[in-house]
Amino acid sequence: MRNFFKKGRLGSKLSDGKAHEQDHKRWSRRDFLFNMGLAGGAGFLFNKFPLKALATSPLSYALNALETDRVLVLIRLKGGNDGLNMIVPVYDYGTYQSLRPNIALSQSDLIDLGEGNAIPNTMAPIQPLWNEGKLKVVQSIGYPSQNLSHFRSNDIWSSASDADQIDNTGWLGRLLENEYPDYLMNPPTMPPAIQIGGQGSIVFNSLTASMSMTMTNPTELFEIAQNGQLHDTENLPDCDYGEALGYVRAVTNSTYIYAGVIKEAYDSSTTDADYTTSLGDQLALVARLIKGNLGTKIYMVELDGFDTHADQNTNHPALMQNLSKAVADFYEDLGTTFQNKVLSMTYSEFGRRVQQNASGGTDHGAAAPLLIFGGEMDGNGFVGTNPDLQNLDEVGNLAFTTDFRQVYATVLQDWLCVHPDTVNSLLGQNVERLDNLVVPCQSIVGIQNTAFTPIKHRVIKDINANTLIEFSLEQEAAILLQLIGITGQVVAQIEQSYRTSGVHRIALDRRALGLPAGPYIYRLVVNGQAVSGKVLLGH
Repeated sequence: MRNFFKKGRLGSKLSDGKAHEQDHKRWSRRDFLFNMGLAGGAGFLFNKFPLKALATSPLSYALNALETDRVLVLIRLKGGNDGLNMIVPVYDYGTYQSLRPNIALSQSDLIDLGEGNAIPNTMAPIQPLWNEGKLKVVQSIGYPSQNLSHFRSNDIWSSASDADQIDNTGWLGRLLENEYPDYLMNPPTMPPAIQIGGQGSIVFNSLTASMSMTMTNPTELFEIAQNGQLHDTENLPDCDYGEALGYVRAVTNSTYIYAGVIKEAYDSSTTDADYTTSLGDQLALVARLIKGNLGTKIYMVELDGFDTHADQNTNHPALMQNLSKAVADFYEDLGTTFQNKVLSMTYSEFGRRVQQNASGGTDHGAAAPLLIFGGEMDGNGFVGTNPDLQNLDEVGNLAFTTDFRQVYATVLQDWLCVHPDTVNSLLGQNVERLDNLVVPCQSIVGIQNTAFTPIKHRVIKDINANTLIEFSLEQEAAILLQLIGITGQVVAQIEQSYRTSGVHRIALDRRALGLPAGPYIYRLVVNGQAVSGKVLLGH
């Protein structure tokens, strides 16, 4: 592990005025609001705060009910990865070189993978994985009507929506909320998903909250894993501010409901590889938690810097080295016991333009390959169709031949053993699966649908900026609406009555209720079916 993982980096004792002042600045009012979240034993946090619990859901039910202990690790290549300089098209090297006279990789610097494709020698660390049949390349991944915006394209990948469909929920988050809508009040005993970084991703977003345990960086997760808490509550300034700081830190620590099980898993394992890269720092923690039998089934890590508009020959090779060394170390660390249980998959919001630009880089493009690593790959190889460099669209982008949702569907069904009907519901459509991607699981877990029709509900503002809970009923029903505070206690019973079918709105007047401004949970029970969401009541 690199030096920043050494114990004591965070929460060190403040021994001079300068350090005292820095700590004051670090814990500013903005940080206070950011770190407070929801405290106490309720076990939930609002979206935008540093850690969120992924609650009971059909997906987590399926994953935890499996006899297999397979794990999925998503590796986000943030910024738009240049696939042509990762999987080099030797089969049409002349066209490739003519369109990239200054950034085309020399054939002498390539490692042949067969079928007319190669990787740069900066990716040499993963060559053994290829030789051992633990790496596959899925070519020409994309979607119709590619949007070249980082933010919009990332949202499309994260939501699995069509390019003309605006959906702020993630392809995991939607299913989690629809099937087990009262997740805010019923967190599981361990996190089915952990996300390091990736604050720009909506993969785990539902309509009411983000539903992954999200750490802003590996240092935070390391502190929890080593110490069972994020913030030091002992070494504090000897002043009134120090007392307040200690209280805020203690409250913040109490919101990390998985700290204990994460520390237990971390302590019961070791790191058995020499990680030397920024991505490696993240994967080292993931490996240790997997080997410590935490039980988490999905992890997401991130490598930033792929928006290579300029000086690509310097930046991109370094990124390929970072990625390859980290993944190679990760599978070495997992060892023979765990290699076959862990599938890792890269993805990026888009590829790059085929032709280089005037700044020695490449502009936003369309189709690109992704890499899949694991011990249950049934051999190495290429899936999909090689990109056609001589058949570009009107702006010079590669045409996609494999929809990214085909990869999602195949991984969910064949690797995580999720029932085909559930996979189709998750993606909002029935997409074709890919052949020969991974060794399919032996059994499929079916997830029973709830006996209730999902209740549509949301927080809205009226023209006078009053806060209301809006919900719709398909038929007359008994309803109960409660407001829950940051300690998990019911602070107000808003309404208990019968309502007719149709759309209803109930106002939340905190002053009339005698409540302070701040974050709350609303819990709506309709004929015994509970749903919940977050609401911020202001001044």
